[in-house]
Amino acid sequence: MSEKKVASQQPSSKSAAVFTSKSHFEQILQSNKPLISIFQDCIAHIKEHISGTYLFLLTDAEGVLIAMDYCKTLEEVVRQSEIRVGMYFTEESCEVNAISEAMAKQGPIYLPPEEHESPFFKTWHCFSTPLTLGSKTIGYLDVSTINANMKSELIAIAKLIPGNMLSRMQSLPEPPPVEERPVQLTERQLHVLRLISQGQTVKSIAIKLNIKECTVNHHKKIIFEKFGVQSSTEAVSIASRMSYL
Repeated sequence: MSEKKVASQQPSSKSAAVFTSKSHFEQILQSNKPLISIFQDCIAHIKEHISGTYLFLLTDAEGVLIAMDYCKTLEEVVRQSEIRVGMYFTEESCEVNAISEAMAKQGPIYLPPEEHESPFFKTWHCFSTPLTLGSKTIGYLDVSTINANMKSELIAIAKLIPGNMLSRMQSLPEPPPVEERPVQLTERQLHVLRLISQGQTVKSIAIKLNIKECTVNHHKKIIFEKFGVQSSTEAVSIASRMSYL
């Protein structure tokens, strides 16, 4: 797996969890936007009818956590854990867990509390399943609870969600072809462009990059000239089509 970094040390029998780098995670989020949106929409409809404790996790095909949702009673528990988006749920990162087992077996798996090696899931009933479009695995879904009486209910839910998600993924229009990059930008120009795309002002960009506002304006001028545009909106639009953002 590329571009990993070790997180700050947390109590574990092996090692601390592994997180992807910030730049790589931004790319992962960008490429998985439709999947994340569909996941969040599906969960929003389901969780209204769940009265007990629940935790929903969504990873990409490499096991990187890209979205999560949980009941309010678990807010403090999750906050004190090392579970964060960008975390790898592979066995190497957080020991044996339902997602790592689903990745290894390429099939749905139920993992009771006693079979988890990850300290966080020692009291959890977890069901994880691959999300597969055609012959390609695009991610993994995990539905978990600490309430043993709810495990059957959540497993049933976990078996229904993938079909709904994948059906909606298949109905999405084909993405437009990515244009090649005929424009060459320096690292600093690319950084400024990304901050512009986030809605940052000239002043805030200058503060973030520790440069003068006139320098930011100079970079913007060059970016506009290279793209042949007159505004930030046009620059961001073209840059997105050319896969700079």
